[in-house]
Amino acid sequence: MADPGDNPIAVALNTMPKYVASTTLTDPQWANTTILAREVATAVGELRAKPGRELQVHGSGALIRWLLDNDLIDEFNLFIFPVVVGQGTRLFPDTGQDRALELVESRATPSGVTIQVYRPTGRLQVGTATADMKHVR
Repeated sequence: MADPGDNPIAVALNTMPKYVASTTLTDPQWANTTILAREVATAVGELRAKPGRELQVHGSGALIRWLLDNDLIDEFNLFIFPVVVGQGTRLFPDTGQDRALELVESRATPSGVTIQVYRPTGRLQVGTATADMKHVR
């Protein structure tokens, strides 16, 4: 937004540092944007090692999948909206490594959006489920 007015999200996005993983973008027009064009895994690892604020990914399923494949995700914040969409790109691929997630937090908004916070815990260990959904090994 060229003029974010009093929109706090727009103000934050316009003023915070941004990192774009791209092999084609050379001249970002958005202020405070750094392009990660080569050795993205190394660059992301270096950014994660710096003290300070968290790194977030907004709206890039391909980048999320790549970061997950390279063990560069510490936490997922999944917002689930009460709608069913019959088409579109999946966040997680049909194929690939299975992973276990630990639920850290779960809450619901007044509009019915649920927000789950998960942390990857490694490889998926398959078990069986009982009628009350407790896992049995």
